[in-house]
Amino acid sequence: MSGQSQAQSSGVDWRREAVQGNYAERPPSDPGGPIRIWLYSDRISYGPGDPIRISVNTNAQRYSLEIYRDGAHRQLVFRRDGIPGTWSATDVNCSELGCDWPVSAIVSDTESWRSGGFVIKAFATSGSDGVVAESEHVVIIGPDRQTRTTGINDRLLLIAATATWTAYNDWGGSNHYQGLSGPKGNDFSPRLSIRRPYARGFVSIPDEAPRAVLLDQPGILEEPEYPHMEWAYRNGYSKKYVSAGWASFERRFVIWAEKEGYQVDVISQTDLHNDPTILFGYRCVATIGHDEYWSWEMRDAIDAYVEGGGCIARFAGNFMWQIRLEDGGSTQVCYKYTARDRDPLMTTGPRHLVTESWEAGEIGRPGASTFGLNATQGMYASWSGCSPRGAKGFPLYRPDHWAFAQTGLYYGDIIGGQSGVFGYEVDGLGYEIRGGLPFVAPGMVAPAGMEILALGLSSTMEEGDSIKTGQTFLGREDAEYVAMVLTGSADEASIEKTKRGCGAIVHFERGKGQVFHAGSSDWIMGLVRDDQIVAQITKNVLDRFLAL
Repeated sequence: MSGQSQAQSSGVDWRREAVQGNYAERPPSDPGGPIRIWLYSDRISYGPGDPIRISVNTNAQRYSLEIYRDGAHRQLVFRRDGIPGTWSATDVNCSELGCDWPVSAIVSDTESWRSGGFVIKAFATSGSDGVVAESEHVVIIGPDRQTRTTGINDRLLLIAATATWTAYNDWGGSNHYQGLSGPKGNDFSPRLSIRRPYARGFVSIPDEAPRAVLLDQPGILEEPEYPHMEWAYRNGYSKKYVSAGWASFERRFVIWAEKEGYQVDVISQTDLHNDPTILFGYRCVATIGHDEYWSWEMRDAIDAYVEGGGCIARFAGNFMWQIRLEDGGSTQVCYKYTARDRDPLMTTGPRHLVTESWEAGEIGRPGASTFGLNATQGMYASWSGCSPRGAKGFPLYRPDHWAFAQTGLYYGDIIGGQSGVFGYEVDGLGYEIRGGLPFVAPGMVAPAGMEILALGLSSTMEEGDSIKTGQTFLGREDAEYVAMVLTGSADEASIEKTKRGCGAIVHFERGKGQVFHAGSSDWIMGLVRDDQIVAQITKNVLDRFLAL
């Protein structure tokens, strides 16, 4: 029975449940009932030749496994049928502790696998009924050592936003947003295990799955709507599918880039955390989509790479939270809004590793110092009660910049308005307008000489005549937190000073390298929806950086 049908039969307001409820997938406590199957791997990413240890939990007598490289052309690299099924009980706190299922299969022959995202699919069949249960997982296979060590190459390196995948993955009931933690069992979890399945919608989604950015304008005085959450609730997908995962972002970029003729290698953020030298064989490194969570070590690697002559093409938004990786990388830690009260490092130190916003005083490393923009001065746009009738694209101020060559763009044009590239979360900075052009505002932390090329409006909260208390998704938590971080107070006057932000496109040089940052999570939709101007800008940036 669908979530909508269940809610209607029990008298529940299904729209409110879709937006505010916690309907994350959790395994039953016993193996009875219909055939079910789930799986995960022991790591997020691997090098060529590394064995992949796969844990499968199912009440099917036998099942099959297949693995394929997911890109412009699907390539099957592994298949095994008739594997005996095993059922394992799962701890209620598996989101934090991991599932601890036994290893069901080890895939060792990975030496020849080309770098990319590899989907692992487990499925059970039943006679003429065909597939009766299936589950998907995705792992990253990084570049081989020869590719990395043969000098500067013209391959594009994509850093998958795997820390954001972990943060939003609600399989088991908890993530960094909602959960089963705390004294009342309804708080988010600051600690999350990678050793659990990905929620449905993180590995693959139907083409018709809605995005958060609203392409259709709401009617007059219409209350905010959240079509992606309502669709997820009705169809049995995670409400966070549009926020993170291979399916919504990296997969779509790899497919587009490979069709355009780019040779793409892929690594995880964990790879970057563990080995900063992994970047050094590449002229250009890209990130895409919703890329919100980073560790101190990851930022160190990016900063050193750019200073040394590397180029970053960041088509991503919402650079917000510092994380820590613990337990050998299998646990991600982020206390977020509660860090000052709950993160042990506030007491024991080192305080610069406390897991909250990069703009927090105790961290002392504003996000803009790495990417030129940050989330606390950006946030939400083009959805919910945050400019749902807005431009949906970036208003352009400096069309003469090389990034806009061969686009025919003029001052004041909107980049990606019809394809919805501006939102749902954006990165910004303080700015001022002089002579009709934006400049970094005095006192703002930003790389020297940075140009603001385009920018649009954003906000940290939903507000307006049609907003009803308790009926919207965002509430006041972000607005209060941003005000506290930026001003030291969360009172109304401080919120009034900080609730309005922007999303921007910027370019700057630092050391021997360069950074181009289109600060929006949904830039990818310009490529998916064949927006020729967005595609030309993307190619301009990649081609220039790959040629340097």
